[in-house]
Amino acid sequence: MNALFENPILWVTVSLGAFLSGKWLYARNRFPLFHPVLVAIASVIFLLLLFDVEYETYRGGGDIISFFLGPSVVALGLPLYERFQQMRSQAPALLISVAAGSLVGLVSAVLPVILMAAPELVVMSMAPKSITTPIAISVAEQLGGDGSLAASFVVMCGILGGVIGPAVLKLTGVSDPVAFGYALGAASHGIGTARALEFGRTEGAAGSLAICLNGIATSILAPAVVGAIMSL
Repeated sequence: MNALFENPILWVTVSLGAFLSGKWLYARNRFPLFHPVLVAIASVIFLLLLFDVEYETYRGGGDIISFFLGPSVVALGLPLYERFQQMRSQAPALLISVAAGSLVGLVSAVLPVILMAAPELVVMSMAPKSITTPIAISVAEQLGGDGSLAASFVVMCGILGGVIGPAVLKLTGVSDPVAFGYALGAASHGIGTARALEFGRTEGAAGSLAICLNGIATSILAPAVVGAIMSL
């Protein structure tokens, strides 16, 4: 049995099965807590606890799935290509928005955990929560944080944004497709963009663009912004 649990293919199968089950459930009932990523995470954690499997054992399969994270993010460029002319016509507003969004994302990540007297490692790992995982890991390590912890924060931020983001945007009167998708992509990276795609190709295109621009902006701003906050 132990040999079976140590087989990475088992955990690839379990992870994909959990995600597909969540996708089926979400298609039948659009309840936000049935989001496929959230269902998959909860299901895998439950199985690991049930069979007393260490995370390092699961990670053998998890790393195989993580390998495809980069290509999957690149694939989000397709809706952006389809709406490129529309995005280009709004370039000034989008560039200003992403700079503001990056700044707000960094401050909202770092300031609360500092006020809660969290260790510096947690603060630095939390800082890039709103950008896609590969970039977030690099930024966190550059700041002195932990890459694995940063990845966890990124996933939690993505799920939270994917679950409540559309409701918050509708509540605040954001109805323009570009603004709607851009906000989800800037705040919740790939998961937010995938949710934006559920509303339309324009929303998905805007989210894809926001992932790219917010990743660049946060990489540039993070050292200065986090350093300034830490020195207060």
